Amino acid sequence: MAGAAKNHDYHILPPSPWPIMGSLGAFVMMFGAVAFMRWNRGDELSLAGINFAGWGIFAIGTALIIATMVMWWSDTTRESVRGEHTPVVKLHLRYGMILFIASEVMFFVAWFWAYFDAALFPGDPSTYGRLETTGGVWPPESIHTFDPWHLPLFNTMILLLSGTTVTWAHHALIEGDRQAAKWGLWLTVILGALFSSVQIYEYSHATFAFGSFYGGPFYMATGFHGFHVFVGTVFLAVCLARVYAGHFTPKSHFGFEAAAWYWHFVDVVWLFLFLCVYVWGASPEVH
Repeated sequence: MAGAAKNHDYHILPPSPWPIMGSLGAFVMMFGAVAFMRWNRGDELSLAGINFAGWGIFAIGTALIIATMVMWWSDTTRESVRGEHTPVVKLHLRYGMILFIASEVMFFVAWFWAYFDAALFPGDPSTYGRLETTGGVWPPESIHTFDPWHLPLFNTMILLLSGTTVTWAHHALIEGDRQAAKWGLWLTVILGALFSSVQIYEYSHATFAFGSFYGGPFYMATGFHGFHVFVGTVFLAVCLARVYAGHFTPKSHFGFEAAAWYWHFVDVVWLFLFLCVYVWGASPEVH
């Protein structure tokens, strides 16, 4: 039928169950989180069974979201391999990734804002309990921070090196050198896993708790960055599998480009965390 012929550069998607499934998963996960926080009050309602129910609902929602991501991105990968991503579609995918990273930047701005608000105004009388908790100094006198020139510096070197290896892999892919691209991605994934392992080890030796006035901003900022490193490592591991599967070509490899952009974003955020939280915010005896 001539009237049904495609005369545009857009890719019309078939009906998909993943948007509604993802929405349902987000709702269930939120409900589980609220239920756990509501029921875990430390009184007679804080029973093991009720707490388990809250976590169980949260886990179900999380599983639904993960399944949605796996299935939806698998569909997108198959569309790319079949050549259904036209230049216009690829351009819009780039716009989408750029906007996603921009939203992530603002996400970290919130944590930096919270940290600097506490660090620059430790004696602010308008904030309940701040002066009593911090003693009017930052970091609080009772807090012994990490030595920035030990594990934090080691992790900084790891991420900077991983930024080099992922760039090597990208340029190798552009040049059609698949073997070098595999090596670069293998090294990047290993370095990402090493960073996460070092951070877990660092947390296990922390002398301050999450609930402290210093620990809250510290763990929220560095912990969410650590989660982003984990996500980026998985992202790159999937790209590595796709390189082995022959999905990428020198001129068509946006999936890998998106992962590289994300990884460089993670690198830059860590540099700010290292300088602001670990170096600038270190205890006086550490300097």
